[in-house]
Amino acid sequence: MRLVKTLPFLLSLSAALGSASAWALPTDRDQPIHIQSDDAQIDDKQGVATYKGNVIITQGTLKITGNTVTITRAPNGDVDVFTAVGNLAYYEQKPQVDKPIVQAWGVTIQYFAPQNRIVLIDKAKVINDGNTSEGEKIVYDTVKQVVNAGRGNGSKITAPRPRIDMVIQPKNKPADQKAN
Repeated sequence: MRLVKTLPFLLSLSAALGSASAWALPTDRDQPIHIQSDDAQIDDKQGVATYKGNVIITQGTLKITGNTVTITRAPNGDVDVFTAVGNLAYYEQKPQVDKPIVQAWGVTIQYFAPQNRIVLIDKAKVINDGNTSEGEKIVYDTVKQVVNAGRGNGSKITAPRPRIDMVIQPKNKPADQKAN
């Protein structure tokens, strides 16, 4: 009986996730959404779904994991925010066919679907094409592939990091430029 009541929410969630992930590989949005968890609580009226217990959400190359993942929808039914909490929560996605998977970790990961922005809070780390960024808080634009890292002001930080730590890999030069 509960499935019948939540089926409209799940169907609208699937449609919304498909449109919200347009920034990823073109085929990601056409893939089904898979959610695995030990427990699920869905409030269709409020547009909130909370999954608990080793949560794994996948759609194409998108993967979000955490101890708890909450998905909220905007009034129009589109996915607004994914919030994953864990020790550590994890995000990955392949931005383009010819690019490697981008990986990110944090105690809290918030993915703002309409803005194509991920906010990592506490023990935050992003690995993008061999480059790493670590700090208390990282904001990552998934379209522009831009990282802004800094202090987690106003956030509860379990592992304070007064400084940002980044590693930027050298660009590979074509063979004819290496010989000069």
